[in-house]
Amino acid sequence: MEQDHPLVRDVFPEFVAELITLLENEGERELAIRAWDLRLVDECRCDDGFCQSFLTEARPRGQPYGAGHRCVPLMPSRGMLCLDVVDGRILYVEVLDRPPMQRRAGP
Repeated sequence: MEQDHPLVRDVFPEFVAELITLLENEGERELAIRAWDLRLVDECRCDDGFCQSFLTEARPRGQPYGAGHRCVPLMPSRGMLCLDVVDGRILYVEVLDRPPMQRRAGP
C-alpha cells in the first residue's frame, strides 16, 4: 500500500529538490511536479558502492517496462541520474557515482 512507503522527499529532501530543479531545466515540467510525490518503494540491492538507485513503484511483472517507457537522463553537477518513466510516471530513479544522499533524521 502507498502509505507503507515513505515519500522520497521525507527521506531525501535535498535530493528531491535537486531532482525537481534538474527536471525543470530539461523542460520536463510534468515530471518535476510528479517528483514531489514519489514514494520510496525499494532501494537497489546490487551492493555496488556507487549505486543509490531506487524504485518509486512496484516493478512490473513480465517485460521490464514495455510500451510507453522512456529513459530521461539528467545532468547533475556530479554523477549520473537517469529516470525510467512509463506513461508519464517515474518508476525508477537510477543514481550512480554521486556523493551519499543524506537521509533526513527520524520524525
